[in-house]
Amino acid sequence: MNFLNALPGAVSLGLIWGLMAIGVYITYKVLDFADLTVDGSICTGGAVCASLVIAGVNVWAAMLVALIAGALAGLVTGIFHTLMGIPAILAGILTQLILWSVNLKIMGQANLSLSARQYDVVLSQLEAGWAILIMCGFVAVIIGLLYWFFGTELGCGIRATGNNPNMSRAQGINVGLNKIIGLMISNALVALAGALLVQYQGFADINMGRGAIVIGLAAVIIGEALVSFISRNFAVRLAGVALGGVIYYIVYQLVIELGMDTDLLKMLSALVVAIFLAIPYWKKRYFSRFARKKAPPAPPETPETPETAEGGQRDD
Repeated sequence: MNFLNALPGAVSLGLIWGLMAIGVYITYKVLDFADLTVDGSICTGGAVCASLVIAGVNVWAAMLVALIAGALAGLVTGIFHTLMGIPAILAGILTQLILWSVNLKIMGQANLSLSARQYDVVLSQLEAGWAILIMCGFVAVIIGLLYWFFGTELGCGIRATGNNPNMSRAQGINVGLNKIIGLMISNALVALAGALLVQYQGFADINMGRGAIVIGLAAVIIGEALVSFISRNFAVRLAGVALGGVIYYIVYQLVIELGMDTDLLKMLSALVVAIFLAIPYWKKRYFSRFARKKAPPAPPETPETPETAEGGQRDD
């Protein structure tokens, strides 16, 4: 019964993290870029939104500024990688470290309270049902915009950059610029998710982004597994990623209800992500070899004789 009561909260929270996972999907799957900036940019979005709302700024304007702040964080990572030649993972780590100090300066302290009873917010955990409807609307709009954008010439160029950067460069595509744009879009969505998260939970904290990349990857992998046999349509795959975030938090809540030590939940998440990431490798290395061994041998070829070559048999 407790699990059923907690289910609406798990779904609404899963949709927020599912929106963040869509941002991770853009870098991880579309750009083929291992971006660790998200651990910092989700906190940046939350810090900016909370600080502005507390200062009296309209919540919608605060979320817009948070989105722009996330895009700027992606821009920094893109500059580190493309203009300075820093490897992708290290570029994300460097930006993440910079954002730690930036986020502290934005908030002025380690955490801020953003109570729904005191400030006008878009969604709150006090009304989980309403939060689910709002987040479904947010996710649907974002998926629609991304589906349109990645069908444009620029969007197709970004997808081509992720698929084969060398061939894209040979075709005259500005690979560096496309990577920067992709990183900006990704981290803008992550920061937007952070802005929604602080409103939902009622506070912003400097550590709120720790481990976000693991949750995002888990949602991406679960979503890919869900929709891989349904459709390869880009919009369907994005919807699957958002649904993956919901499933992740439902399982998360179920594990808590079963009495598992909450200190072990992040370790469990990391192990699940590691296993799912290893499945394609195991399938290629072990199962394909097993399938070849089980395959029936090809029938022996009949040697060609002069008679069969002429299309008939000799009469003795």
